[in-house]
Amino acid sequence: MNILIFIIILLVLVLIHEFGHFFSAKKFGIRVDEFGFGFPPKLFGIKKGETEYTFNLLPIGGFVKIFGENPDEENTNGPDASRSFINKPKYKQAIVLLAGVFANFLLAWILFSIGFLSGLPTSVGSEPKGYKIVDSHLVVVSVLDDSPSEKGGLRSGDRIISLRSENEIVSEINPDILKSFVVSHGDKEIEIGYTRGKNIETNIVKIIPIKNSVNESYSIGISMDQIGIVKLPILRAFWEGFKLDWFVAKGTVIGLYTLIKEGIMGEGSFDSVTGPVGMVGIVGDAYQFGFVYLLSFAGLISVNLAIINLLPFPALDGGRLFFLLIEKIKGSRINPKFANGANMVGFLILIILMLLITYHDIIKLF
Repeated sequence: MNILIFIIILLVLVLIHEFGHFFSAKKFGIRVDEFGFGFPPKLFGIKKGETEYTFNLLPIGGFVKIFGENPDEENTNGPDASRSFINKPKYKQAIVLLAGVFANFLLAWILFSIGFLSGLPTSVGSEPKGYKIVDSHLVVVSVLDDSPSEKGGLRSGDRIISLRSENEIVSEINPDILKSFVVSHGDKEIEIGYTRGKNIETNIVKIIPIKNSVNESYSIGISMDQIGIVKLPILRAFWEGFKLDWFVAKGTVIGLYTLIKEGIMGEGSFDSVTGPVGMVGIVGDAYQFGFVYLLSFAGLISVNLAIINLLPFPALDGGRLFFLLIEKIKGSRINPKFANGANMVGFLILIILMLLITYHDIIKLF
């Protein structure tokens, strides 16, 4: 089920991205030869006007074939050259390239806004001014490897609802109360009551805190946050959705910058990168918590897809934009053979990188 949900999310996000290219190209009179649902091999196609809409075997996205996107003699100087992407003004080419990214940002904004309309999980203290959070719980945000909590079975997203040690029971819990409870009980066994996903049945895990060698304090190896639900009226929901879209985009840029910087300095690691296999697990967790969580996750991935596509790397939209900038500065076109070759090499590098990340995802499962 998790795999199916992930495929559907990926299909929608990529098709929305490609539709942005498709729509803007059509508006500028650029010929679009094919709009593909999924990736080849081709199953069947329906031709409407000049564009063939194909349905392909691999349902992991889609693609658009725009006449003249990869320059050759036919689309540069042929009989239909006036409708070629390569022969359109630079600003129109740039808009077509940016349209896919814009479509992903727009989709994320809509998804986040729907989340706020329906009731979006929000950290206590981060709620919009004038609105209250309801149904707040102490939620496990992450669990350290080999920690008492991981060994006991706690997972990200679990809601902690009770604490017990000997004859002491605590049911009103927040991060400060849990920390002081753990510290005050030292290395004695404590019982933590929690619920998971949509299941309201209380689970119990027995944990013995460990002493931190740095500050001599006790911990159970989790990070946590007090999270509740905030529901907004339609206009405020779309405003807060826009702000969240911008916040996620800014955070993604900072994260990518840090990852690339560490990679250049030889300090990079795949540990902070999640590929398709890891995403399936995250989708499963989001689905367990409810449809709104799933919408928020899809919005998050949509923003990430937009930002990654803006990187000035061959085969990505950002790489093609970078070539456009070079052409504008030098006042002439880049050699088509060089541009096409660079995009092909870039595509192969991206495939290899994705395979490495997927391999690392699989290794982490064992």
